[in-house]
Amino acid sequence: MDTTTLQSVTAAQWDAEIVPQLTDYIRIPAKSPHFDPQWAAHGHIERVVRQAESWVRAQPVAGLAVEIVRLPGRTPVLFFEAPARGAARDGTVLLYGHLDKQPEMSGWRADLGPWLPKYEHGKLYGRGGADDGYAVYASLAALGAVQAQGLPHARCVGLIETCEESGSYDLPAYLDHLAPRMGAVDFVIGLDSGCGDYERLWVTTSLRGLAAGTLTVEVLTEGVHSGDASGVVPSSFRVARALLDRLEVAASGRIVPPDFHAPIPDERIEQARIAADLLGDVLVRKYPFAGGTAPMASDRTEALLNRAWRPALSVTGADGLPPIAQAGNVLRPGTALKLSLRLPPTTAGDAATAAMKRLLEADPPHGAKVSFAPDQAATGWNAPPTAPWLAAALEHASRAFYGKPAGAMGEGGTIPFMGMLGRSFPRAQFLITGVLGPQSNAHGPNEFLHVPYAKKLTACVAAVIAAHGSSS
Repeated sequence: MDTTTLQSVTAAQWDAEIVPQLTDYIRIPAKSPHFDPQWAAHGHIERVVRQAESWVRAQPVAGLAVEIVRLPGRTPVLFFEAPARGAARDGTVLLYGHLDKQPEMSGWRADLGPWLPKYEHGKLYGRGGADDGYAVYASLAALGAVQAQGLPHARCVGLIETCEESGSYDLPAYLDHLAPRMGAVDFVIGLDSGCGDYERLWVTTSLRGLAAGTLTVEVLTEGVHSGDASGVVPSSFRVARALLDRLEVAASGRIVPPDFHAPIPDERIEQARIAADLLGDVLVRKYPFAGGTAPMASDRTEALLNRAWRPALSVTGADGLPPIAQAGNVLRPGTALKLSLRLPPTTAGDAATAAMKRLLEADPPHGAKVSFAPDQAATGWNAPPTAPWLAAALEHASRAFYGKPAGAMGEGGTIPFMGMLGRSFPRAQFLITGVLGPQSNAHGPNEFLHVPYAKKLTACVAAVIAAHGSSS
């Protein structure tokens, strides 16, 4: 492998083709179905899938076939395949990504916006470019670079979905439908994860699960004067707060019930220790803390384990609370809170969500009307032991294109597809990686794609595909 040529070729394709493609992609508000129930009528998901399909068809990959696969009533997927060339093995490489996006979110810089792409100092700003519209483009660029050098590769298939940000609820049907065409997958590359910094190849070794839904507390059928009712009618907010105390210790953020915890493997603890040393203060500095806010753990290794292996609760939305400027002296009839409970990778999402519902609805304070409506349940993923060929390939690629050794750590996010593939292909090896590094802010304001890092990551993926094709 000529690593210098490989890096220059992939970088040139990013500049000439991929950045313009992603610039157009960012302009399209292709929100995931969970955030746009009328996605089919609006047509934005259709536009991004067709845009990607058109680009894939134009790639100089020998034997490449691509199509948009549709099942009735479900979001579409983009499926492509390329036959093996000189590979020493009969397996199949599965390349995964998605094209649906998170919603707008407030707080964008005045000159930026979710659907307003801007390329500045190597960063492409806008919703979805890094999370992870780039995946299909990087995957095909990597495969094309392998073929351009005449390097071997196994049969490759790509599965690009449009339901990931809604929990991939359409994916199982497509996995069943496409199973005969996917074949014996023995290596999965997923480009929908993160990186600890922009200085090396980072490999994700685990992903947390998720139990999410809406907690609703009702105490009245209509609002009443707070001076008349407070002290007699319980506050719906206080009832909700008391219910959350069943889940979480407010002072520390520790999740109380054992149902939501799992043992942390020794290997993952050691990886967290090494990653903490590699990252140093970047681990904390990457977050935009306000004022004197301090992290929940001062020890960096513990912070990484909190982020990757321990459950944590976030309240991500609320109904029933008027804006402060319109908040009169009224005891409100109810409060609804959107809850997102991240789970350890090995905790079953469905069981945890059911336990969460039982916990919150049982014996409500003051007999208030309480309900918890789940909307997402996902089991996380823990990588199998890394095969020697893959460990060597990852280290070689990181040193060749970044000049530093590779890093590994668990990620705090959830990619339900990984758990599905882990169950479908229990003997497969996994390269789960991505471009979501410090300040990239996926799902939030000012999301960006770090283009120089993505260029090198594309070269790394090409090198690992070639190493897979050469191994036996």
